[in-house]
Amino acid sequence: MPVLNQQARRAKMARKAEMAKKVLILGNMDKPGVRERLASLRPWFARQATVVGVYPARGPLPDRALEAELAVVLGGDGTLLSAARAVARRPMPLVGVNLGKLGFLAEYTVPDLKERFEELLSGRVRPRERIMLEACLRSGGRRRFCSVAANDVTISAGEPFRMIDLLVGQGGVALWRYRGDGIVVATPTGSTGYNLSVGGPVLEPELEAMVVAPVAPHSLSLRPVVLRADAVIEVTATRVNRGSAVIVDGQVSRGVRNGDTVEVRRSAAVMKLMPLPGRTFFGVLAGKLHWGKSPHHDG
Repeated sequence: MPVLNQQARRAKMARKAEMAKKVLILGNMDKPGVRERLASLRPWFARQATVVGVYPARGPLPDRALEAELAVVLGGDGTLLSAARAVARRPMPLVGVNLGKLGFLAEYTVPDLKERFEELLSGRVRPRERIMLEACLRSGGRRRFCSVAANDVTISAGEPFRMIDLLVGQGGVALWRYRGDGIVVATPTGSTGYNLSVGGPVLEPELEAMVVAPVAPHSLSLRPVVLRADAVIEVTATRVNRGSAVIVDGQVSRGVRNGDTVEVRRSAAVMKLMPLPGRTFFGVLAGKLHWGKSPHHDG
């Protein structure tokens, strides 16, 4: 009888393991404190779910990692952007656990994660989908670089920091000539990033649209433009610097030369973010960026 009980317990544990959600853990392993926090959480994760792997958020992931049903991302907003690109081949819901400074996208704290993890695993918290972009750099008609972007695609002047000249078109038709320090093409998620700092508008994150915003334009007539999500933007480098580059999410870059074209379009991939129940976008704007508050913040 004891042997039968033991076998029954093992069978029950095996069934439980089969039914457990597959969870992927991604983190910024270079950020101070992340490895230590991860080590302290590993036993807790193992009791809650089946951990398919622990990997840096930046860099390629093995196919096995993409079998996960949920990814927990430890770090900050930049780590979450890296994670969104890393899982773009098979987008899965991302839970951003803020171990950084701002925590605008990474909404959860470690106590929040522990309190809400059962809800996250059970499906009671539903992911919110946000569009991503795809940027491809062409030289002489040949693709030299392609990447998805969760936040934005920037073409930056770079050294020696002289004004550059960019021709922006759509469907082979020239629309605008940008002279200045470059342009930013942002998703609604990225509208509160570099786009906002150069004077672009804030978009609700689940809108299907993109923003094209000039960086330090030479003409006052150049203003940010909001386009529909299925627009295909073609940016031709008419005159650029030796240090000019196309930069994805502020993290991945390639040099741009005269005559090169950067094509930016909506990606087939989406970023799926698990929201923290009770938080709203405009509440986060007010709390994190002091949106709509007096500069004195005291009344």
